Amino acid sequence: MTNPPDKDQEKGGMPERKEISLTVYQFNDEIGDFEELIIDPDVKLPELLDEDFILLFVDPQHYRVWLWHGLNTTTRMKFIAAKMAAPIRDKHGIAFKITAVDQDMETRGFKVMLGLEEEIDYSKEQTGPAFKDTEEDLELLKEIKEEKILLILEKAGLPEGYKRKMVIVKNKLYGYKEFKTNYTGSVYMEPKLFPLKEEVEDGAYLAENLVPRMLISYNNVVLTELLEKVNGKISKNVANDVSDDDSIDKLS
Repeated sequence: MTNPPDKDQEKGGMPERKEISLTVYQFNDEIGDFEELIIDPDVKLPELLDEDFILLFVDPQHYRVWLWHGLNTTTRMKFIAAKMAAPIRDKHGIAFKITAVDQDMETRGFKVMLGLEEEIDYSKEQTGPAFKDTEEDLELLKEIKEEKILLILEKAGLPEGYKRKMVIVKNKLYGYKEFKTNYTGSVYMEPKLFPLKEEVEDGAYLAENLVPRMLISYNNVVLTELLEKVNGKISKNVANDVSDDDSIDKLS
């Protein structure tokens, strides 16, 4: 005996997509990893946000993983959390996109996930410029904190055979160094930026023996790196070594 067709199939339409629930994790600084939260059905998602927490929201409906940083969390916590987010993402879906957001700088997509804003209906005809819906990117481009720069650089990675020497963001010049640090029994290389505005004399400069690499989002140069070859090794293609989508995703 065959099962009777459902109403959608009788009408010739596609079966309605079932809503998929979110999974939420909280970063535990003592163990350096995330722990899944058991959430009371009466608790609303925005109530979970706390300035001392780093939370990971797995959103299967939009194929996203949101890494949310509270105001009081440290750079070290953010870097460890970013490293531990990928294995959790892979458990739910390797195609999910990881996006980091900071408290008080939440994007529209994150607010939609929390139920604070309505989702845009892209099936409607567009009447304005396509760039209109990227206001959050423009706001972040106006003022980027050093922690945000480090997170972007961490996601961008480095071409093989190169190391990072300097970073230019808008009209600010930073030196870049990495230091060994011990965290929860493991040794990590912790990067730091050093503003060089007062240490560099005015004048024209040639970046001798350095290779510039630009990270671009929506036709805007987010930042420029100056890279140095390591032991004479040459990368095949420094300019195209990083995917724009992956490296700039931290800004969205």
